[in-house]
Amino acid sequence: MHNQTSLIFLLVRQGLDPAQILTRLALRKALVGCESVLDVGCGKSADLRWLGVKHSVGIDGYAPDLEEARRQNTHDEFILGSVLELDNHFKAGQFDAVIAMDVIEHLTKENGWRLMQAMEKISCHKVIIFTPSGFLSQRHSAKDDLQEHLSGWEAAEMRQAGYQVFGMLGPKGLRGEFHALKWRPKLFWSCISLLGHFLWTRWVPEKAAALLCVKTKPGKSKKL
Repeated sequence: MHNQTSLIFLLVRQGLDPAQILTRLALRKALVGCESVLDVGCGKSADLRWLGVKHSVGIDGYAPDLEEARRQNTHDEFILGSVLELDNHFKAGQFDAVIAMDVIEHLTKENGWRLMQAMEKISCHKVIIFTPSGFLSQRHSAKDDLQEHLSGWEAAEMRQAGYQVFGMLGPKGLRGEFHALKWRPKLFWSCISLLGHFLWTRWVPEKAAALLCVKTKPGKSKKL
């Protein structure tokens, strides 16, 4: 309980709204029992140790973000490399879990499936993917920052690929680029988003702003 309270306090300090905090808590729950985690497209600020992970490796293809992650000490190891070349860096079954948070939508559909296949090969327990529900238009912040969205992913196709799918971040229409709430006051709309999550979109991911997709390898069981 103390660790979870500390995590919530940290996430509030990072400026996340309540529905975004719920996403981090859901990820923490999904990672229970996973001591080693590969964070694909780790970005600059996702500290998995606050989620109970004992050893984490981050790989990212955008050098400035990886250097910032290194400065913040978000992972135990850092690798600069393409997320489409995981086989060049990691062995089959090397990690308990492999996660990709807001990554596959930055790839073409074909490359997104390729990435998921590689993640499933490298994981010996769980594969976890977080992505917008359907296509969400998003542009670059900087010319080469890899932030543009190239594909959209639906709950039905993720289920067909063997994932449990949960709706996150409340109703889809409330959020835009980078999962930010569209309107002010932010406090009001964050409460609406949270209410929508609990009453509706948690159970109807097709209508949610984002999808949390969890695949557990056979024999490793425990549902989220």
